[in-house]
Amino acid sequence: MYIGVDIGTSLTKAVGYSVDGAQLAVHSVPTELTHGDDGRVEQDVDAVVDSVATVVRAVADRLPGPPDLVALTGQGDGCWLTGADGVPVRPAASWLDGRAAGLVRRWDRDGTADEILARNGGMIFPGASAAILAALDRDEPDVLDRAGTATHCVGTVFGRLTGERAIDISDASYPLLDPHRRAWSDEILELTGLTHRRDLLPPVVTPGGPAAALRASAGSALGVPAGTTVSAGPYDLIASARGSGVVAPGDGLLIIGTTLACQVVTDDPGPIGHRAGLLLGTWQADRWIRAMPAMVGTASLGWLLPLVGADVSELPSLLAASPPGARGVRVLPYWSASGERAPFVDGSARGRFDGLHLGTTRADLVRALCEGLAFAARHCFDAAGLAGRLAVCGGGAQSAEWTQLFADVLGRPLDVVDVPQAGAYGAVLSALEARGEEPGWPVPSHAVEPDTSRAALYDEAFAGYLERVERARAEWAATTTEGRA
Repeated sequence: MYIGVDIGTSLTKAVGYSVDGAQLAVHSVPTELTHGDDGRVEQDVDAVVDSVATVVRAVADRLPGPPDLVALTGQGDGCWLTGADGVPVRPAASWLDGRAAGLVRRWDRDGTADEILARNGGMIFPGASAAILAALDRDEPDVLDRAGTATHCVGTVFGRLTGERAIDISDASYPLLDPHRRAWSDEILELTGLTHRRDLLPPVVTPGGPAAALRASAGSALGVPAGTTVSAGPYDLIASARGSGVVAPGDGLLIIGTTLACQVVTDDPGPIGHRAGLLLGTWQADRWIRAMPAMVGTASLGWLLPLVGADVSELPSLLAASPPGARGVRVLPYWSASGERAPFVDGSARGRFDGLHLGTTRADLVRALCEGLAFAARHCFDAAGLAGRLAVCGGGAQSAEWTQLFADVLGRPLDVVDVPQAGAYGAVLSALEARGEEPGWPVPSHAVEPDTSRAALYDEAFAGYLERVERARAEWAATTTEGRA
């Protein structure tokens, strides 16, 4: 038996699996983010580690015997700083963090961002590890002096559970990795002013990924025998792709989760013609993922529904109560305080509703937001080069009505993955394959076909969406320039 753990931004989940991939038990607990007025978004590292112990223990207690493996996946980016003993030296800076927005704007103006893109294949954004690390080096150098490791969520938890210091290729990929050598890039470290902090970066483990024995103190907290194998990575975007069976070049995955993650498998790590996105290493040496993860997905619905006096159970009826086009209400869905990172990078990006009037209903607002997110996904997949099958997973994929809307706007059939926790499923699959096993677990799915009668309407609406994005970007740039002046 195996336990997969998905350490999300707001929820930590553990799933127990049998040897043939059947789900035996699942447990989840929420985790909290703290938001500062200056754009800071942080998490308590100890609380996140404790959440992992809680969910693993709950699942382990319901299994008929001890697990052979605990496979970790979770949120990427951000900056998690710990001392030599694995104890945090400050709260973790989330991938949602915006403290480095000004720094990233400067790198964009002086050409640093394009140099990083050319060497790494990814466009820097405020929540990227290098951007936050550089901002902390500017603002809190004494904290970095006390740190022993700068890594991500999964690597931090792995270190606490095993005592080992290592990072998976997927977490390491962006933005400090040379994808051709699959090793840290001295050139990018110099570009970002972080050469003197190189010793904070843990060793990159490839091929395969980090795996080590669970230490005794952690075993008692998790309710799992000491010595059980713990694996770290791949992180959630890559794990969800593996758990959804998205492995062939040209195939894509849409994760309708807290973030709206759009990604396409490629065998070419070369540069693309878009100043956005991430290039992420996978469990296979000749496979990469072009990721265009928009900053906000289901979290935007979590913001809007209470404002209109509704909850998520009402989503189907609200979508049905407003026609395609939402009676002229239009949305730019850029709700993150740190701006947007895909399919463009702009720390000043902000969301907006247009076309409101006294006859606008709450159903129109909800449909317009859902359509706006679907347009953002289409924009991202166009940039990422989607050419083949498109699979869908994540919490939002549980809504048949919203999934149909995505199919209509994208104008293509969707394979909705019927694996309840694709990230945890993929983490276990990846760990087993890394140690030479071929589990052969199935990836069941069902198809959602687009409504062809809506194709012309949504093609025209998408063209209008792109025009509004360009106008808004000019406005944001002007506002940012005025603010600097």
